[in-house]
Amino acid sequence: MNSKPKIIVLDDDPTGSQTVHSCLLLMRWDVETLQLGLADESPIFFVLTNTRALTPDKAASITQEVCHNLKIAIANEGIQDFLVVSRSDSTLRGHYPIETDVIAQELGGFDAHFIIPAFFEGGRFTRDSIHYLIVDGVETPVHQTEFARDSVFSYHHSYLPDYVEEKTKGRIKASVVERFLLEDIRKGTRERLMALKNNQCVVVDGEIQADFDRFAQDILSAAASGKRFLFRSAASILTSLAQLPSQPLAPEDMAQYKPTPQPGAVIVGSHVKKTTQQLEQLLQEPGTVGIEIDVVQLRDNPSKKDVFLAQILQKVKEIHQTQETPVVYTSRQELSFETVGQRLDFGIAVSSLLMDVVKGLPSDIGFLIGKGGITSNDVLSRGLNLRAARLLGQILPGCSMVRTPADHPLFPNLPVVLFPGNVGDAQGLATVYRRLNQLIN
Repeated sequence: MNSKPKIIVLDDDPTGSQTVHSCLLLMRWDVETLQLGLADESPIFFVLTNTRALTPDKAASITQEVCHNLKIAIANEGIQDFLVVSRSDSTLRGHYPIETDVIAQELGGFDAHFIIPAFFEGGRFTRDSIHYLIVDGVETPVHQTEFARDSVFSYHHSYLPDYVEEKTKGRIKASVVERFLLEDIRKGTRERLMALKNNQCVVVDGEIQADFDRFAQDILSAAASGKRFLFRSAASILTSLAQLPSQPLAPEDMAQYKPTPQPGAVIVGSHVKKTTQQLEQLLQEPGTVGIEIDVVQLRDNPSKKDVFLAQILQKVKEIHQTQETPVVYTSRQELSFETVGQRLDFGIAVSSLLMDVVKGLPSDIGFLIGKGGITSNDVLSRGLNLRAARLLGQILPGCSMVRTPADHPLFPNLPVVLFPGNVGDAQGLATVYRRLNQLIN
């Protein structure tokens, strides 16, 4: 019996695996598929729920369904020790506390839930319980960034106890939140961990990966002694909990995974500022050709979706025939809607068009890049209709690559890059494109 607990990650978009490798990403959560993850030799697996793209009610019901099936799968596999992670955004957007509440209700008996948003590869860290994002070289409290003004998940506090009080609408007061500061973590927290009970809310500092390596040792030790823990975290703590060796192929060599020497395709859905900068740089690369989808046209003429699709696919085909890479992207403005529900519904309509584009791509493409967290998730679950995929590793810090199975009906053994909207420098997309566009022997 493996002495280390199995790490089960419910990922609210498909990019939380951005610091690990060689594990399974599950796009479905029936009992049988969950057992695949539990039985896999990797210490960690991810269930891609994509709840950040959904309404609070839908997010709660999907989380409940996953946990219900997990309970059965855990019993079937005879798993004794496990840690549950509600993986979320490192800039604090998402359905907290809805998801952790449902997990605690369904899988019950947690001694604590830890809020650990630091994601070092993305320039996010926590010091003195204040969460920062490095913007243009400046350490900026996250409530002062564009992410805090998100039209669905806005918030007003970077000091995490206040964030918890705000998000729980006062149910958990800032004054009762336990704080694990850098000095605590660096000298060891096992004693404090053993004393936690009744799903105590704990916020955790972290400036560098070594902080989390130290903290993870104490967590794993306390878990082995019977403590049950739930996490609401970004990706960096997962690296420390999973304790994996280096990935099999270096990022610069990942073109070796291409099944054909043909050019690939890029699908861009995210419209945050960083994505727009990266897209501009990508379109300057030789061999790329942009195809813009005018989202205003789609909003105003929803019945013409099939006409738009046929036009896009015709352009994709022509570009591919000239040995170039089509870059299909949504127009960059963020449209305004009267309600959050309308915005989410329109997001689904745009994604649905993008996924029909994925299904219609030439079958001999050499690679596929999905840009944007929700876009990447939809590429895997709807565009490629995958049940599970094996994570190969990162082609850029914070940027995962998976491969479709050998028996995929449209795109066997296709490397697919999951590129979050807010990761990488201005050259990020261009760098990934160059790495994959190399000819292979």
